[in-house]
Amino acid sequence: MSDAPNDPPPPNSPPGYTPPTVWTNKASGGKFASINRPVSGPTHEKELPVGRHPFQLYSLATPNGVKVTVMLEELLALGHAGAEYDAWLINIQDGDQFGSGFVGVNPNSKIPALMDRSGPVPIRIFESGAILVHLAEKFGAFLPTDTTRAECLSWLFWQMGSAPYLGGGFGHFYAYAPFKIEYAIDRFAMEVKRQLDVLDKRLAEADYLAGADYTIADIAVWPWYGNLAKGKLYEAAEFLQVQEYKNVLRWADAIEARPAVKRGCMVNTAWGEPSGQLHERHDASDFETKTQDKIGEAVEKK
Repeated sequence: MSDAPNDPPPPNSPPGYTPPTVWTNKASGGKFASINRPVSGPTHEKELPVGRHPFQLYSLATPNGVKVTVMLEELLALGHAGAEYDAWLINIQDGDQFGSGFVGVNPNSKIPALMDRSGPVPIRIFESGAILVHLAEKFGAFLPTDTTRAECLSWLFWQMGSAPYLGGGFGHFYAYAPFKIEYAIDRFAMEVKRQLDVLDKRLAEADYLAGADYTIADIAVWPWYGNLAKGKLYEAAEFLQVQEYKNVLRWADAIEARPAVKRGCMVNTAWGEPSGQLHERHDASDFETKTQDKIGEAVEKK
């Protein structure tokens, strides 16, 4: 795109389009058009299942969902038996997130959603950052209590504010929109590369985002930006030249190698290699006995 000040602006898309005085909903196309709507609330009655463990997770292994399964697996790896959980698959393409039971846990109809049933009164927690903080505080793990706590929380909330530019911005227009819009792709590609540069500079200073120790900041950021740097999001590795971010890649490799991260990435996965798909998780033994290569045909639901 030219930056010359006297160039005429490109035509609107579609040609001649100007925003109306009042927006009205119409079919927009794209991969997620069937589940997008301008109102909230349930579309159908459906209760959520409840297992035997203290935590009931309703999710899908998108980057946001992976944050929580990784956290739970990390807590179990530390010996926190109270972090045992049942993970139930929510198929967002089928609209499971609009069932009445799910909306009761998360009125925003987004995964992940968690019910903490460890106490006398069940507690609902929605939004992945809130879930990470809840679990970290409950078990006293992965959230520093010293002066690095502020750094940890700063990077956690950096992720919450930044990832929509990566997923809803770049990812949507680069990979999912029904047609390519140069302006939109250029706008969000520039922002994503800026974000990667922010991370790369921070990780040149420290092993992990909060400092020397692995925290919920890393658990939140890695599923989005670690996977992006490893070429696992949107098939955009060459386009974004992710190999330039050496410190991000070093950090991403270190986290990816953690056994709890490997397990967390399998939970509620319903695409890819059957051996990596654990649609539901109810026991630690499920990783060995209940993956799709062991129990049946894999179902592509990405």
